[in-house]
Amino acid sequence: MEDTTISTESNTEMSTVNSADTGLIIGTDGKARPRWATASDMLRTYYDTEWGMPVRTEQGVYERLCLEGFQAGLSWQLVLRKRDALREYFHGFDPDRVASMGGIEDALNDDRLIRNRLKLQAVITNARATLALRDDPEVDGGLAEFIWSFQPKSTPQPRTLDEVPTTSDESVAMARALKEKGFKFVGPTTCFALMEAIGIVDTHLVGSWRRGSSGVWA
Repeated sequence: MEDTTISTESNTEMSTVNSADTGLIIGTDGKARPRWATASDMLRTYYDTEWGMPVRTEQGVYERLCLEGFQAGLSWQLVLRKRDALREYFHGFDPDRVASMGGIEDALNDDRLIRNRLKLQAVITNARATLALRDDPEVDGGLAEFIWSFQPKSTPQPRTLDEVPTTSDESVAMARALKEKGFKFVGPTTCFALMEAIGIVDTHLVGSWRRGSSGVWA
């Protein structure tokens, strides 16, 4: 579940009708969404079209891993606002091109970006680690296959926001494995958020119109 605690943008198109005490909001379109997805039009669109849908390409998984790392201590809405600029700076999150980048000093002066030295440098570090996975004899495939190998046998079925987990045994194992492979900003919470975002688990609330939309857990 994405953290939007510092979001202040309002969404005038969303209803404020709560569905019991589940944390679901019924929109004026009649569709139920979790409260965090109704905070702005940007978040609603992201929830309706991207969040929880399977991402299985190396570049796609690499980008989402980096973006989840940028979120640490921030809101997802802020990351979404900065995403286009981050994509521009990091060559569309092409790991081959990012791996050959030098320093990030110029990025620290660009207010379009998230100007955190460690997070910016981690994008380059993670690109190089992604390339190394391609030839790793312990990995069957590359980054995408490695990440998806931590898919659990079952997915959570939360009925309220309080029931949505923030970590799992698999995310703990993934974080440990990624760190061993040289990745940065990949703690268990970040890894679980990645698993949610790219469809490895389905934590859409039961009753949300998006529950089961990924097809992974149908």
